[in-house]
Amino acid sequence: MSEGLLKMWVALSAIGLMFIAVFSIMFSRSKLSGIFQTVVSLFAWICMIVAGILIIIVVFSGPVQG
Repeated sequence: MSEGLLKMWVALSAIGLMFIAVFSIMFSRSKLSGIFQTVVSLFAWICMIVAGILIIIVVFSGPVQG
């Protein structure tokens, strides 16, 4: 697998994690309460932090030599 294709998959997985985080927060705020809301919100924050780290890695790794 080429470096460009690998970077594409990493960026796509980061976008997917962001979608999961958004829907988890929406679900936890509208449908859950108590400890379940806290756990789902924590999961969403972890997804968002991991996605941010992956995007930073992709952006700052520079262009791919083709």
